[in-house]
Amino acid sequence: MDHNSAFDYRRAFSRNIGWVTEAEQQRLRGARVAIAGLGGVGGAHLLTLARLGVAKFHIADFDRFEVHNFNRQAGAFMSTLDRPKAEVLAEMARDINPEAEVRVFGEGVTPENVDDFLREVDVYVDGIDFFAIEARFLLFRKSYERSIPALTAAPLGMGVSLLYFRPGGMSFEQYFGVDGRTQQEQYARFIAGLSPAMLQRGYLAAPEAVNFDERRGPSTGMSCDLCAGVMGTSVLKVLLGRGELRAAPWAMQFDAYKQKLRFTWRPFGNANPLQRLMLRLIRPMLKGQDKAR
Repeated sequence: MDHNSAFDYRRAFSRNIGWVTEAEQQRLRGARVAIAGLGGVGGAHLLTLARLGVAKFHIADFDRFEVHNFNRQAGAFMSTLDRPKAEVLAEMARDINPEAEVRVFGEGVTPENVDDFLREVDVYVDGIDFFAIEARFLLFRKSYERSIPALTAAPLGMGVSLLYFRPGGMSFEQYFGVDGRTQQEQYARFIAGLSPAMLQRGYLAAPEAVNFDERRGPSTGMSCDLCAGVMGTSVLKVLLGRGELRAAPWAMQFDAYKQKLRFTWRPFGNANPLQRLMLRLIRPMLKGQDKAR
């Protein structure tokens, strides 16, 4: 049996109808979403949006699946070991929707291809590794210049932190203030900006698992799934223009472990007095980790 010939878009996504109208479903079908990074959260974002009925994607990742990805990454299986993440996730998205237009950037996003990656895109979804701050800054800057809404949902502890950068609003750089800083200061500023509420503090059971020199840290499948749910809903609201979505300097953090939800408002971003105080607490922790080694 030719399964592709049996596919019917309207029937495949009919259970979305009710929460969206038929007309809105067709708008989702025609939307184009760019996702950079297809590991922990990025792969889950892609599959969530594919099941929402979004049918046009630009996806980018230069990495391959390894065993240590198994605890959280949507495309990580024994059958996909050492395969390119972008290639695997493209296949999975097309397995959900054979009609999907999925353009793969297997070299990742670079200064040379970023304009092509964002061409005719309606929303940019951030799935890049925490430590790839330069690539993230490039993508958010280019999205802002092109008036493309850009969102990031960070897997923090066993929860999610959402930031939305709307066209004409506060930019990524205005919020985080990472440009021209040392790498360690960039890390500190990114941590502070991602989670002003710091709900994940207090239950990190093995602090030694966080290693900035080796560019690794703990993450759970639960947090990635929470990120995908929050991101999918947020992208729906942006694409359909439905409902309130608070943009930076607002941030939203939900922590399932602590069962807490916080909205934070930080005018001037990391230049806000509360954020400056937080940075004074974070910097010694990062330096302390270096001294411990």
